[in-house]
Amino acid sequence: MTDEPGLRERKKLRTRTAISTAAIRLFLERGFDAVGVAEVASAAEVSKRTLFAYFPTKEDLVLHRFADHETDAADVVRARRPGQGPLEALREAFLRGLDDREPVTGLCDEPGVLAVFRLVTGTPALVARLAGFTSAGEAALAAALGEAGVPVLDAGLAAAQISAVRRTLATANMDAVAAGVPARQRFPAAVAAAERAFSLLASGVGFA
Repeated sequence: MTDEPGLRERKKLRTRTAISTAAIRLFLERGFDAVGVAEVASAAEVSKRTLFAYFPTKEDLVLHRFADHETDAADVVRARRPGQGPLEALREAFLRGLDDREPVTGLCDEPGVLAVFRLVTGTPALVARLAGFTSAGEAALAAALGEAGVPVLDAGLAAAQISAVRRTLATANMDAVAAGVPARQRFPAAVAAAERAFSLLASGVGFA
């Protein structure tokens, strides 16, 4: 008996990847604003209707990579070890991400990642759309902190601070790497900055 649901999901993933890959290639070659959705659909050999079924907006063709990580911080808080505080879990996760060179930490010097970073930061429409994902991730983190017993107001304030710190650390790392500093060379400074940032957070948000 074949695994029809599994086959369908794999086919959907392949289609989604093919569309995104075609879009990124065209955007990097000619610029985000110079490429139409119809061209992307043609390059990916799908209809515009199919494209929009996977990516509701043109911006999502690029930013789905960020959207896939939207609830990362909230997920870390919910999956923390028994007895471990939310902030400590987030600190550990960020440091682990640095060690693994995860793109979300900014410490990744793979050419493709750098190219997308430059595309996003150099395109106003993408910057604006990214702000929406950032806001949603912050709200998800606030909800997770609330579930962990943090009062509602404190959870919202802490989520804003934590999100800003994570974003600032990642941007500093990516700016350094984009300027030509190898990820391995940036690593010690990235770790030191993260440790300092989370130490300041611990004294500011009132919980660890």
